[in-house]
Amino acid sequence: MLKLNSVSCAAGGLLLSVMLAGCSPAATHLNDGEFMVDGMIFGMPEAEVFTEDYSGPPVVGDYVTALPFLKPLDYEGNRTHEVRLDTFSQVVEVAPGVSYTAWTFGGSVPGPTLHVREGDRVIFTMKNRSDEEVVVTSPVKGAAPFFDQLQSNPYQNNRPAISPMPHSMDFHSGTVAADDKWRTIAPGETIRFEWVANYAGVYMYHCGTPSVLMHTAMGQYGAVVVSPKNGFPTDDKVDHEYVLVQSELYLDRMGDSYIYNHQAAMGRDPSHVVFNGHVSALMDAPLRAKAGDRVRLYLLNAGPSGTSSFHIIGAILDRVWYEGSVENEWRGMQTVLLGASNSAVMEFIVPEAGSYTLVDHEFADVERGAAGLLIAAPRDK
Repeated sequence: MLKLNSVSCAAGGLLLSVMLAGCSPAATHLNDGEFMVDGMIFGMPEAEVFTEDYSGPPVVGDYVTALPFLKPLDYEGNRTHEVRLDTFSQVVEVAPGVSYTAWTFGGSVPGPTLHVREGDRVIFTMKNRSDEEVVVTSPVKGAAPFFDQLQSNPYQNNRPAISPMPHSMDFHSGTVAADDKWRTIAPGETIRFEWVANYAGVYMYHCGTPSVLMHTAMGQYGAVVVSPKNGFPTDDKVDHEYVLVQSELYLDRMGDSYIYNHQAAMGRDPSHVVFNGHVSALMDAPLRAKAGDRVRLYLLNAGPSGTSSFHIIGAILDRVWYEGSVENEWRGMQTVLLGASNSAVMEFIVPEAGSYTLVDHEFADVERGAAGLLIAAPRDK
């Protein structure tokens, strides 16, 4: 019997105890076998693996976006998110003239960004559609905001491809039994499971099927932003929010296209190191702000193996929350060092109109493409 010691909240005729303010029935209902520790929910239902006749939108969710966008959480308290990220292959471009057949979540590299609040529940569905041609460049009804944003991206030049392969999903933001929820499914199979965002932060997700190095380097990774339940102390001061994912690619030329080089990946010798999946993603399409604005960046280093020494030329990182936890705060940072799968929420004040270059200060990575721009307009008078 669960012992309830915190403030009670009436939900759907049940008296549930939660540590979260503004609770809602969808977010706080405990299923059989679930329990609470320190206000957090554990003991998720067992994952389901099944087959389904589904050919609808491969990405579904109200708060699922394409990089560098992040949809604001326009609801109070907590809620349950129904999210689908199907996995399938796409030919994507990562640099001018450099395309390869990627293994993707949702059709992009990196995959879509999911935004939730600490305490929210996610009911996640993924179909392995690697044996299908899935088109993501046509209008899709009932899909996430991700699709309109992806279709306005001029860089990846998506084309459908078929590459049957077993895949899985590993959410670093989920506190669950990995052997159950992160299990591998075959082409044509679907997995559905739940997790609760018990900890705020910026988290990686990726395919956990061996070789994990290969599946990740082939494109199966992305970010989950779990905003703190009480927010950050600067929320009312932030003018712009952007999501950045740094990652490495290990590609060799093969005829008119490129293929993955596992030996280069094992030797940690990337052909490209990129922000948001393409060497031009933040150079030709820079981030925008005005002088005097406070800009917040949610940065994930997806690796799969390298580090990131993130730096903005001409600015100081005024506030930094390592891994996105409000308890891990640094001030006045010139560079933030992130290992593979580490992250940070960082803010800076734009000092004046001009161009600000975002770099991995390990300059060999800049030479491979790890650079971007923020263009600042003059301050409003």
